[in-house]
Amino acid sequence: MLVQLIAHTNDPEKTVAAAAKLCYSDAHIETLLDGLTPEKTAAFLQKLTDLGHASPIEHASFTFGIEGVSRTFLAQVTRHRIASFSVQSQRYVRLEDFRYVIPPEIEAIPEAKAQFIDAMNTDARKYLELVQSLEDAHTRRLMAQGMEEKAARAKASKQANEDARFVLPNACETKMVMTMNCRSLQNFFNLRCCNRAQWEIRAVADEMLRLVLPLAPHIFATAGPRCLTGPCPEGRMCCGMQAEVREKYARLKQEAVCHG
Repeated sequence: MLVQLIAHTNDPEKTVAAAAKLCYSDAHIETLLDGLTPEKTAAFLQKLTDLGHASPIEHASFTFGIEGVSRTFLAQVTRHRIASFSVQSQRYVRLEDFRYVIPPEIEAIPEAKAQFIDAMNTDARKYLELVQSLEDAHTRRLMAQGMEEKAARAKASKQANEDARFVLPNACETKMVMTMNCRSLQNFFNLRCCNRAQWEIRAVADEMLRLVLPLAPHIFATAGPRCLTGPCPEGRMCCGMQAEVREKYARLKQEAVCHG
């Protein structure tokens, strides 16, 4: 798994503070950024937190490059609808080099790992066999319709990929570019840093949090699972490890800000 921050709003906290300043003063647009020292910026951000006024933080956004994650992860992360996603297409990209994600619980059991790898190798072989069968059949059909062989093969290749991908497993690796504003990120961290989140998306969320903290430490000061700032919202499904979770994220934030 690789998570990289590839772009973000320039000076995100000052941008948010400027939006907040406009809400609470008679400031003019041309002088909006004047006087926004680090101290005043921090004060505006604290005011937003105290008031629960979240809309100004939507003005700052972060763009991540993510790879080495599974299609299972993709199905979960795209449920966060206030975000933008660009995902490697299995329709246009043929998976000659078939890669997959092994869940840690399977990795830890030799017999299960061997069975899993055998299943992945079978899937990879069947996928390429199906691609070839479909491509050959489509090529013959297109040539029979009068298309030159080279052009027919190129078109048939894309058509073959489109249908052959249906045999690919959820473990199949994918990569994406994802953009979220800070408000969406706060919600993402609330839900996906939780111990009850699936392990893969929790690992990605933790890494994203490490990356944004040095750039917006006030905005993300309380970011993480909801149990960091109050009781666990999971009720009877609570993991029962609130103290350990709080310690984990206190350490993560301290390391991220120091190393950032």
